[in-house]
Amino acid sequence: IRPTDPRRRPQDVRPYLNDEQFRLYDLIWKRTLASQMESAVLDQVAVDIAAEADDVVLRATGSVVVFPGFLALYRESRDDDEEEAERLLPDVAEGEAAERREVRADQHFTQPPPRYSEASLVKKLEELGIGRPSTYATILSVLQERDYVRLENRRFVPEDRGRLVTAFLEAFFNRYVQYNFTADLENRLDEVSAGQVDWRAVLRDFWRDFSTQVDQTKGLRVAEVLAALDEELGPHFFPVQREGEDPRRCPSCGDGRLSLKLGKFGAFIGCSHYPECRYTRPLVVATEAAAAEEAAEGPKFLGTDPETGQPVTLRRGPYGHYVQLGEAEGKAKPKRASLYRGLEPADVDLDLALKLLALPRDVGPHPETGEMIQAGVGRFGPYLRHAGAYTSLGRDDDVLNIGLNRAVDLLASKARKGGNGVGRTLGEHPKSGQPVTLHRGRYGPYVKHGRTNATLPRGTDSDAVSLEEAVALLDAKAGKAGRGGGKAKATKAKATPDTKAKPKAKTATKTKAAAKPKAKAKAKPATTKTKAAPKPKAARAKAAAGEKATAEESGSR
Repeated sequence: IRPTDPRRRPQDVRPYLNDEQFRLYDLIWKRTLASQMESAVLDQVAVDIAAEADDVVLRATGSVVVFPGFLALYRESRDDDEEEAERLLPDVAEGEAAERREVRADQHFTQPPPRYSEASLVKKLEELGIGRPSTYATILSVLQERDYVRLENRRFVPEDRGRLVTAFLEAFFNRYVQYNFTADLENRLDEVSAGQVDWRAVLRDFWRDFSTQVDQTKGLRVAEVLAALDEELGPHFFPVQREGEDPRRCPSCGDGRLSLKLGKFGAFIGCSHYPECRYTRPLVVATEAAAAEEAAEGPKFLGTDPETGQPVTLRRGPYGHYVQLGEAEGKAKPKRASLYRGLEPADVDLDLALKLLALPRDVGPHPETGEMIQAGVGRFGPYLRHAGAYTSLGRDDDVLNIGLNRAVDLLASKARKGGNGVGRTLGEHPKSGQPVTLHRGRYGPYVKHGRTNATLPRGTDSDAVSLEEAVALLDAKAGKAGRGGGKAKATKAKATPDTKAKPKAKTATKTKAAAKPKAKAKAKPATTKTKAAPKPKAARAKAAAGEKATAEESGSR
């Protein structure tokens, strides 16, 4: 991307652009000119600053700009902090006096290398010769889809599942997770593509060694695998929190040793004195498990509601964690609110609990219908409610902070996909006074009043539908549903005694009626069933007599 004319400087075109357009043009213009300028020349230096008595010497390492080149116009921003050696220092001469402006005593701790971002991980893969540009996107997506890692502040953080898989592969398939193995295999595949190596020989060599490794691993017992994983992941799951304290000591029995276990639902951490000690905890770091155990053992007091003065507690039920206001009194249940997916119990405080207990909350009136949009948490997670219809929130939407603009956008998106989240109000029904709304569904436009829906006739312009036409369609639909529902009820009520009294007679009647046209079958349903239905007592007596005769006949046979 280049400017149409480099002589059009950013300040020359500023009056014709808004702020975002100006920043974009300024970036393109500077990069274009910088690409045509000379390279910068930097000297790597170390500057020692000594006191007059030479008892204190301070050192600074960095770079001094000898010739700025393109840096005079443009310097590319960096995501990561600059390394110590890449810091720019002023151009000073040996023996030059330094002016003391400010003295700051800052304590510095050595930090671990920063975690990989998507860009830095791809760069590292390129350096190691692993993969191809066409496979990098797949590698990054698989890591996240299988919950091996998660993204936090654009950095990859390993999940416990990823640590388990990595520890297993390093313990039993170490050769195949080495960097040079993948790079060497990529080179051999390139040689196959160039016709320098026979592809059958490459596959044969790979499969011979790999199948031998698999056969050796298949013979391992589960206890041996768990022991290897426990030793590899011990420092992660059992970090030392207090000096002199054993992080693997069981907090329940006091003398058991915690280690990795395998159960019906996957791996977990348990006590070595099982079954005498049944202490278990999820496969998480001890510091993360403490907050979860506190809620699991009993109610966790969060504070007092300033309005009611009742205690607010965090509890754990059969369906997960929830917050509760007050205590149960008699048959009256206290107000409760479940923690939605993604909200950890350790993150719940009094303020957050009160917001959950206040759900559903009013987001604001819809700009088209005027009806209030509400946000809440239901059986299937966070939702929006508008005009009696529900719309689920996205993964990145917070039910406690979602605004009106975002809510209207979600409702409109559902309407475009065929949902009934947003409807245009046509007016109030003359009988009930409730609103009559127009919607677009999967099978076309329809009008709605309460729980009654009426589809518009084919070819009708939905934008031109009036309130009177909508009311006529709804009344016709309601009347038709009422007549059909009453008839079905009467038939069902009269069919019940026949079913109890004489099922065989009913089956015969149905078979005979099914062979007739529909008009004749419906002619006298009540008369036919009245004649075929004996009184309950007579029916039981007749059934008993039939069973006795059948038994006597079977005995004689």
